[in-house]
Amino acid sequence: MQLLNSKQLLESALEAAHLAGELLRLGFNSAKSISSKEGRHNLVTEFDLASETRIMEVLRHRTPGSTMLTEESGLHAGSGDLVWVIDPLDGTVNFAHGIPIFCVSIAAVVSGEIIAGVIHQPLTNETFTSVRGQGSLANNRRMQVSETDSLSDSILVTGFPYNVENNPLQCIDQFARIVGTGLPIRRLGSAALDLAYVADGRFDGYWEVALHPWDMAAGVLMVTEAGGMVSHYSGRGFVLGEDSIVATNGRIHQQLVAALEPVA
Repeated sequence: MQLLNSKQLLESALEAAHLAGELLRLGFNSAKSISSKEGRHNLVTEFDLASETRIMEVLRHRTPGSTMLTEESGLHAGSGDLVWVIDPLDGTVNFAHGIPIFCVSIAAVVSGEIIAGVIHQPLTNETFTSVRGQGSLANNRRMQVSETDSLSDSILVTGFPYNVENNPLQCIDQFARIVGTGLPIRRLGSAALDLAYVADGRFDGYWEVALHPWDMAAGVLMVTEAGGMVSHYSGRGFVLGEDSIVATNGRIHQQLVAALEPVA
């Protein structure tokens, strides 16, 4: 397989995301087949599956032989170093309940490094893009993280895992501790959009546990290319595939990491 350059990878992801996004836009408020996967309220609709099929068709045509890692059907092994990491509908619970907060997320990963990413919100017609070394854009407007330098002045966003009742990595305790400080916290229900909004300075910071690569691959690149910082809990360097994440404007990063530390 001939490896495409970063511009071609971005163009491929954009075509796939926009075609899938149009399918989701037209299907919004009309989902009829809703079933559950492992975990409470972990839903899948016919539109998750149709969106994934549409994306894979485009990417197979543009990048024959590439590997694909998708939320709904898992790993599709190919040849070469290019892996597409795909969430065909991030925010399925919102979508299934008529809540207009969801997106398509696609990232190109080459030899373990995230090279390009697209997050597309079809209802607001916002397309967030990023290319390694070239910054991040929102509808072709350059994105920049916020300049807030104090956690006490920040607005944060988070999410909860489907097994939240098991309190993985003390996520319930973390949330209670940070809410108890009086900070404004939002919970949108789409990790990809959470990250895009941090990259665009709408949120100052984000944290979550028990995510998958497709939830965050594109968004991680956007945050770092917009001048922000991404790590795991305790400030460990970020590795795609490990499930905890802290993403901020960089200025409040250590403050948020410290606030998330378990109380002895």
